[in-house]
Amino acid sequence: MPRWALPVLCLSLAGVAGLGWSAETAAPAKVVLAGVVPDQATKAALLARARELYGADRVVDQLGVDHLVAPPQWLDHVQRVLTPELKKVSNGQLRVTGNTLELTGQVDSEATHQQLVSTLATQLNNPTYAVRDGLTVGGTGQAALDDVLTRRTIEFEPGNAQLTPRGVAVLEELLPLLQKMPGRRFEVIGHTDDVGAREANVALSEARARAVKDYLVGKGLSAADIVTSGAGPDRPVADNLSPQGRARNRRIEFRVLA
Repeated sequence: MPRWALPVLCLSLAGVAGLGWSAETAAPAKVVLAGVVPDQATKAALLARARELYGADRVVDQLGVDHLVAPPQWLDHVQRVLTPELKKVSNGQLRVTGNTLELTGQVDSEATHQQLVSTLATQLNNPTYAVRDGLTVGGTGQAALDDVLTRRTIEFEPGNAQLTPRGVAVLEELLPLLQKMPGRRFEVIGHTDDVGAREANVALSEARARAVKDYLVGKGLSAADIVTSGAGPDRPVADNLSPQGRARNRRIEFRVLA
């Protein structure tokens, strides 16, 4: 009998043109497919797609098979996102867990970053699938900013754009990193959970991003180097079903612009 567990597939994006289905890299430029899929037919189709895109000699098969229950048309959706565009990602991973896709790794520019995320969403064309964006622009200090924001959250007073003392403390930790990147431009993006009306959440996220910019400008950063936007609840990094997930989604994101 099929088990009520979701299939999990990982693509390790290693090297200048590497792709794989695992966090492990077999060798430079190898394409490693790993994880667990519902049946042999699904495994064969994914291997065929990978070999078509990257060449049979580069594909390393580490896929397992178990009697899992996949979302409707799961194979079709996964095959759609296996595109040559993923070759632009290095030192990263595309992980597919049921109907959630998470893309991490480095790309060469913010334009490439935005193009990849847009391509994934367009190829899926299904609102039941979530795309979690963990890409960074390599060589720009992005990783150092991400490290701080992975450990700390820029907090605001509930329901408004007033920074809390703890939120100010996180910005003070980020400030030296930003000051070490003169001439770089940054985007500050506000995010919310999905509680309440979307329009109100978008407005709140925009106001919080502007509050962060105002604080940094007050500390000496150039206003011309900081742009702001608000994504509201549209780009969650966790589910909104638990207090912990909603807390993770209420966040400020920094992106280094090329």
